Amino acid sequence: MQVQKLIEESLSSSFVIAHLDVANESHMHSVPPNSETHFKVVLVSPNFNEIRKVARHQQVYKVLDEAIKQGVHALALHLFTEDEWQEKEQGSPVSPNCMGGSKKDSVLIDKVETDSPKGDGL
Repeated sequence: MQVQKLIEESLSSSFVIAHLDVANESHMHSVPPNSETHFKVVLVSPNFNEIRKVARHQQVYKVLDEAIKQGVHALALHLFTEDEWQEKEQGSPVSPNCMGGSKKDSVLIDKVETDSPKGDGL
């Protein structure tokens, strides 16, 4: 099963969904083509009423344990109650472009070594 589909099905079966958007943002990062490693999740649910943001994240991470084990490297979670979603005018932050990150990237290696206090950043 595709990782994105697993995320969508896992969340749909665990939460009452007012709005769900799962976006594969792997193409914005230093990964091979067709990777499923970086996702942005926007989930609006009445399940989040009266629940702190940290607890919301914990609930979602617990539900997505299997997807994480299948190689999800990064999850941008935007979790809202229905009232919060209306206040945000049904929008979530735009994800930034990748700044690199491959340990094999010579530019990154040079930057980390230059910026590291001991010169041994990697």
